[in-house]
Amino acid sequence: MPRKKREGGAGLVKRKICIIGMGLIGGSIALAIKKEHNVHITGIDIDSNQLKLAQSLGVIDEPAEELAAGVEDADLIIIAVPVTKTECIIEELETLSLKSGAIVTDVGSTKERIFHKAKQLYNKGVTFIGGHPMAGSHKSGVQAAKSHLFENAFYILTPCENTNTNKIIQLQNWLKGTKARFIELTPKQHDKLAGLISHFPHIIAAGLVHQVKNTENEDELVSRLAAGGFRDITRIASASPVMWRDILLHNKDTILSLLHNWKEEMNNVEQMLNEEDPTEILHYFSAAKTFRDGLPTKEKGALPAFYDLFVDVPDHPGVISDVTGILGEADISITNIRIIETREDIMGVLQLSFRTEYDREEGRQHLENALYETYVME
Repeated sequence: MPRKKREGGAGLVKRKICIIGMGLIGGSIALAIKKEHNVHITGIDIDSNQLKLAQSLGVIDEPAEELAAGVEDADLIIIAVPVTKTECIIEELETLSLKSGAIVTDVGSTKERIFHKAKQLYNKGVTFIGGHPMAGSHKSGVQAAKSHLFENAFYILTPCENTNTNKIIQLQNWLKGTKARFIELTPKQHDKLAGLISHFPHIIAAGLVHQVKNTENEDELVSRLAAGGFRDITRIASASPVMWRDILLHNKDTILSLLHNWKEEMNNVEQMLNEEDPTEILHYFSAAKTFRDGLPTKEKGALPAFYDLFVDVPDHPGVISDVTGILGEADISITNIRIIETREDIMGVLQLSFRTEYDREEGRQHLENALYETYVME
C-alpha cells in the first residue's frame, strides 16, 4: 500500500475536518481553516438548507446527514452549536468510533460544565480542548460567515492539566487562519472572567431595558427619549434570549456571585446619595472614568465592540438610502444607524455603527469615494 503523503506536497491526502453547526461561527472557522490548509471539510447541521447553502458557498466540501458519518476519520472535530446542544453532541460522540489522536473542540461561551462532560472522550484516544472565539456579528447563518471574523479577537483555549502540549499547538496551527490571539485559561478561570466582562453586562443591560419598559405606563415619553443614547448603551440586550438563557444557567455560580457583588456596589452608591457626599460621588465617577479610559481601544474584547463612523449629509430627500445603498453595494453591513442632527439648510450627521474596524474603514473609503465627508471619534 502506498504511503500517505504529508500535507503540502503533490498528490497529498487531505486532512479531514468535521464542523458541527453551520452558522456564523462554524462557517467562519471553516473559511479561516481553508485559507491556510488543504483540507476536506464535512459539515453537519439540523437545518438541511444551511448545509446546502454552506456547500454552495464553498464553506464546506460535503454535508453529512448523520453525526457518525461526519466524524468518522476526522482529524479535527469542531462543535459550533449552543452550549446546551454541545453537551448532547459530546454525549453522542462518546458512543461513536473516532479517529485515534483526533482533536475535539467547541466554541461555547461557558467552559467548566462542558469540560466535565467531555472528560469521557479521553478514554477514546482523542483530545478535547475547549475553545471560545470572542467575536461575532449581529448577523447569523452561514451566509454571513467571513474568514476574517476573528482577526485580532481573543480566542480562549481551555485544555485540561494533562493535555499534551503538542495537541494545543496543533489546534492553534489548525486555527491560525483566524488570525486570532490565543490565550490559555482553565475552564473555571474562563467562566469567572467571561461572567464578569460578558455575561453579567448582558444582565445589567436587560435590567435597564426592563426598568424603562416598566416605567413606560407612567409616562409615554420614556420610550421616545430612550431612543438615543439609552438605546446605544443597551445594544447587547438585543442578543438571542435563548442563547443567554443557556449561558446564564451554565455559568450559574459565577453569575450569582457577581449579582451579590453588584448589590453591594449599588448599596455603596445609595449610601453616598443618602449622605449627600459630593467628594465621594465625584471620586466614584472619576475613578470609573480613569479606569475605563485606560482600557484598550483597538483590541477586540469579550463584549461585541461597535465601531462608529460619522457622516456629514445634506438635507436632501433620499440621502440616507444613498448612504446605505453605497455600503450595501460594497457588501458592508452596519449594526445601527442614527440621525444625530438634520435641519433645513444645514448639514446633518449620520452615526453609522459597524461590527469591525475593518468594515468601518472599508465603509469610510467607499463613502469618501462618493464625496461624503466622514470622521471617527475615539
